[in-house]
Amino acid sequence: MAGRMAGKVSFVTGAGRGQGRAHAVLQAREGADIIGIDICEDIKSNPYPMASWDDLMETKNLVEKEGRRCVAVKADVRNREQLADALNEGVAELGQLTTVMANAGIMPLAMGDPEPMDFQDAVDVDLIGVMNTVAVAVPHLIGAGNGASIIITGSTAALIPNTMSANVDPRTIMGPGGDGYHWSKEALVGYTQQMALHLAPLGIRVNVVHPTNCNTHLMNCDGIYQIFRPDIEGPVTKEDFRPASEFYHALPTPWLEPEDVAELVLFLASDASKYMTGTSIPIDAGCMVKWPNGPGQ
Repeated sequence: MAGRMAGKVSFVTGAGRGQGRAHAVLQAREGADIIGIDICEDIKSNPYPMASWDDLMETKNLVEKEGRRCVAVKADVRNREQLADALNEGVAELGQLTTVMANAGIMPLAMGDPEPMDFQDAVDVDLIGVMNTVAVAVPHLIGAGNGASIIITGSTAALIPNTMSANVDPRTIMGPGGDGYHWSKEALVGYTQQMALHLAPLGIRVNVVHPTNCNTHLMNCDGIYQIFRPDIEGPVTKEDFRPASEFYHALPTPWLEPEDVAELVLFLASDASKYMTGTSIPIDAGCMVKWPNGPGQ
């Protein structure tokens, strides 16, 4: 039986691991061929390691195990020319582009040592990187007609008030990089609405999803653990973090798995959502209804 993505070609940024890999593998399972890119090198201000070339090759391997083709290219979302070259390479091999997952993102954490340009580093990836991805993809999507879909990865942090307050982060762990992450994800809501409006006459849909804590490298780092457990002096473990993260949610779960987000994105990528555009959809385990005025309020 044909899958929900049969005949589609999907462009996934940040495909080396985490949510990007989950999107690539699930959409391949549902019939899509994949163009996957990742930076495959670290960014100095980011406190956790980025995906490697081997990680990206593992995503390619997993896609091919699903019986689909995959073009995997090392490229940086901050560099529009690199993105365009990577996408051109993929389209030349796989054919008409139909779907885009603008997923690459970082969260530079100050960890008590703030650097003003950490803000710019976060914006360059989390906001400008999305805009670059959309810019290079749109000319390729026009031929897909009403089957074209762009899905952007936002964050629940952009939708809940006071997530950057001193009460939430008393040690100023997040700093300028955390502010850059939050500001970028917030800006993506308006960006999605504007692009949805302007691309609608071409049949191209644009939506943004907002995950809560998701079990990826971005979540699994000392800074995130410490933000949720300011009561603990010294190192904070994932097991220390777990109950605080679960308390953050209304539903009984400490975090999402990347595959949970991929299921929502699959719906938006497929023709099942053909009349949805400009939407901003949380997948938040109920934290927004639990904390309408922000964490702890």
